[in-house]
Amino acid sequence: MNFVEELTWRGMIHDIMPGTEEQLQKEMTSAYVGIDPTADSLHIGHLVSVMMLKHFQIAGHKPIALVGGATGMIGDPSGKSAERNLLDEQTLSHNQACLRRQLTKFLDFESDAANAAELVNNYDWMKNFSFLEFIRDIGKHITVNYMMAKDNVKKRLGEESRAGLSFTEFTYQLVQGTDFLHLYREKNCKLQMGGSDQWGNITTGTELIRRKEGGEAFALTCPLITKADGGKFGKTESGNVWLDPKLTTAYKFYQFWLNVSDADAERYIKIFTLLSREDVAALVEEQEAAPHLRPLQKRLAKEVTCMVHDEGEYNKAVAASQILFGKATTESLSELDRETFLSVFEGVPTYEVDRAKLDAGVPVVELLATETDAFPSRGELRRTMKGNGLSLNKAKLTDQEYLVTGSDLINGSYILIQKGKKNYYIIEAV
Repeated sequence: MNFVEELTWRGMIHDIMPGTEEQLQKEMTSAYVGIDPTADSLHIGHLVSVMMLKHFQIAGHKPIALVGGATGMIGDPSGKSAERNLLDEQTLSHNQACLRRQLTKFLDFESDAANAAELVNNYDWMKNFSFLEFIRDIGKHITVNYMMAKDNVKKRLGEESRAGLSFTEFTYQLVQGTDFLHLYREKNCKLQMGGSDQWGNITTGTELIRRKEGGEAFALTCPLITKADGGKFGKTESGNVWLDPKLTTAYKFYQFWLNVSDADAERYIKIFTLLSREDVAALVEEQEAAPHLRPLQKRLAKEVTCMVHDEGEYNKAVAASQILFGKATTESLSELDRETFLSVFEGVPTYEVDRAKLDAGVPVVELLATETDAFPSRGELRRTMKGNGLSLNKAKLTDQEYLVTGSDLINGSYILIQKGKKNYYIIEAV
């Protein structure tokens, strides 16, 4: 596979240094991508660069994931307005271990192949670097004029920025350049990849390698992913979409991809899946013929959810999605784990009822019109039940003498009440 050609048709190349494609065609090459370790999970904003590494390994080259334990401590002026918090070594170590576990779903770290992936942490070689060593061995090789000319520095020094730029952040490109120099020396790494906002930092590294080693190194960046409507990719009302199911459930993760716009789905399916050009073209045709069926979004959601979680979690997410559209049963509802159940019904009005009362049994009319105000009156509830408009745990309930007990609880905690087609209520035993 020609790596550059593959990324080009997928829309994953923004800038590429001359000679990069020739280098990759000449020999197996090592390339690295930097990852910020300030959290113990990746979010989907990281997925573009991770997919670049995945394609790189598939093409026969060696991917290196660099956890920025050192650079993560000082911040990067690329589009940021504030510096990052200092992390202690224990937190960095924990975060690195968590990130590695997630990366193993994308990259082969374990095989004995020559192009097996590696995970490195720049804190390992930066922690013993003294300030005097740094300005002597690194600082004197890159001029202030060169550093000031970088777009990301100019933006932070411009009139629109009130915060200005600290010396710490100004030197960030030298620290990142030192990483590239170290990996060039120790790992024969000749390529750095990242988002388009990293171009200035990456090329500082290639310049440092040229001046210090007389060597040639290369740079390749991908576009920053945006939404067709101009909104920020990967952000929801509740924040980032994380890969860790404790932070973003598999159901919510699946729903994010399922609900992207048609225009975004056509772009994202090229970037975030391994589907071939032919498969993507066929899906685009299907979408154009029957956009209401959303084949692009469904396949995108399946591919990414299976890759990040697994097929079992994907199937559970699909089953959970059916619940809100009237296709679920009491049995399928009871199969949902607690986290998925709460994800599906996030924001639904919830009433707390004493567990002891439920264990003893509460008449349904009393439960829904007295113990809670799911119904404003017993009369309205009786009329709704007579008209076949009430469901308890997705089963129609017309028996007005029905006794609701602890055996009706889903996961031992919840009862789902549905009034009509769209009105849901949750009763939680406490």
